[in-house]
Amino acid sequence: MLKSLGVKPYLFPMPVLMVATYCEDGTVDVMNMAWGGICAENKVALNLSADHKTTENIRTRRAFTISIADTDHIEAADFFGIASAKNMPDKFAHTGLHAVKSDQVDAPVIEEFPITLVCSVTEIQEQDGDCRVVGEIVDVLADEKVLDEKNRVDPAKINAFVFDQFRNGYYAIGEKIGQAWNAGAGLMY
Repeated sequence: MLKSLGVKPYLFPMPVLMVATYCEDGTVDVMNMAWGGICAENKVALNLSADHKTTENIRTRRAFTISIADTDHIEAADFFGIASAKNMPDKFAHTGLHAVKSDQVDAPVIEEFPITLVCSVTEIQEQDGDCRVVGEIVDVLADEKVLDEKNRVDPAKINAFVFDQFRNGYYAIGEKIGQAWNAGAGLMY
């Protein structure tokens, strides 16, 4: 029997995305966020509070990067969700991670994260204290250690983790259990 739980943001899994920008003084700001993802073949959408420092940086610089956090860096990734750049200037320095400036946009690339999407802002929509940022993916950077022999990303090598809205936990992504557009082929008429 199904039980009503009311209105909750209960989708699972939720991504653990590291959104990196530069502050006005050039320091690196990274925010841990789950409410975002791919919205078109070459675009991402981020749903942010309008008052976040990261949102302010995106408005000013018109660029950002999104990295997939891996289990080796869960402490830093979680810290980026706890600490605010508004209250802790140069919070990035506390992590010991390293950043380089993107060759394509005015945003940092965090060297330790295995996958980074480099994005240029195409649209910002603001309503009721929320901000939806749409960015065009101008490049994807991948650490060679997560690539297979054909230079494709091997998800098993990323060691990514996801966020659960139910109990505020992180879960490692597990093994492959089926092939997309094939697992359900037996049900076709």
